[in-house]
Amino acid sequence: MIPIAKPWIGESEAEAARRVILSGWITQGPEVAAFEREFAETVKAPHACAVANCTTALHLALLAAGVGPGDEVITVSHSFIATANSIRYCGAIPVFVDICPETFNINVDQVESAISASTRAVLCVHQMGMPCDLARLLEVAKKHSLPLIEDAACAIGSEVFWNGEWQRIGKPHGDVACFSFHPRKVVSTGDGGMITTKHKAWDDLFRLWRQHGMSTSDAVRHSSAQVIFERYPEFGFNYRMTDIQAAVGREQLRRLTEIVARRRQLAATYHSLLQGIPGLKLPTEPDWARTNWQSYCVGLPEDCDQKETMQALLDSGIATRRGIMCVHREPAYQKQEWRSIQPLCCSERAQDRSLILPLYPQMEHREQEIVVSGLQDVLLREHVS
Repeated sequence: MIPIAKPWIGESEAEAARRVILSGWITQGPEVAAFEREFAETVKAPHACAVANCTTALHLALLAAGVGPGDEVITVSHSFIATANSIRYCGAIPVFVDICPETFNINVDQVESAISASTRAVLCVHQMGMPCDLARLLEVAKKHSLPLIEDAACAIGSEVFWNGEWQRIGKPHGDVACFSFHPRKVVSTGDGGMITTKHKAWDDLFRLWRQHGMSTSDAVRHSSAQVIFERYPEFGFNYRMTDIQAAVGREQLRRLTEIVARRRQLAATYHSLLQGIPGLKLPTEPDWARTNWQSYCVGLPEDCDQKETMQALLDSGIATRRGIMCVHREPAYQKQEWRSIQPLCCSERAQDRSLILPLYPQMEHREQEIVVSGLQDVLLREHVS
């Protein structure tokens, strides 16, 4: 079986976890603090705060932006359900706009028309690692004095050309960027997330909120020669990362450049091998973006059935995923409040007519050839039938 993804984790990560386990301090502590410093340096962010996962990161980012019950947040339906859920956790209403089919990212041309008196933030998604058009989004957000939050769950290592140089997603270019370390992401800690921001006051809030609103951290209290009684000045959450996860993350981060370079090499190979398949639409990068190729998503020919294609590939030992989900189509969101200013045709088509192919750093050339050959055979059979 050729899997859709596989984390690139080995002995160095195992040894890091072992070291922390044997240290006696396994919850949020010195490893988390070191991971935050190293992550901030990697993406050139003023502040980085580690949390339990990207969903919690998005929730805290929206709270810091002042999003509350009855407010509206402009985003896309074409994303993992956590994006919209984080808005609903605040009691706010997702306002969905459509995507650009070329990049699977938010259509900036529709954002301004979605803004109302109730809009409190714009939440963009760097879908599958492909950077959004941040320059144009910021122009709109600043014009209307709205914070821009980046759902960068998939985008660690991706870059945009900004002020004459290549800069990593997470600097951040908006107000906050939120990352995921799920096993399907480019860097993994098993699970976990990171929030980067340019606002120190927001970073202070993230650190307070992630640990139940506790005024003094465990690390400070346990290292003090004096007895300290903590207080709880804010209503908070249990959104902490463990030191075990952070130690693994630090090892992963050291290999980020190598991991992204390998993924870009694999994507280039797919480009070359898939060129000749009639009707297949290949993904493209804008000239101002460098994606980390967290996923390689192709558009299927008009005459093929998505599910049948996936099943035929699975039967031959090749795992795939359908195009990214559309939240507004899910049963859960038939019972949740949301709105859109126009039909989400491109989003729905992307879900129904695209296919994510296997891609992971350890993938060998022969495995890519098997994937391409298998896809070609299935599409040919469907076309003939």
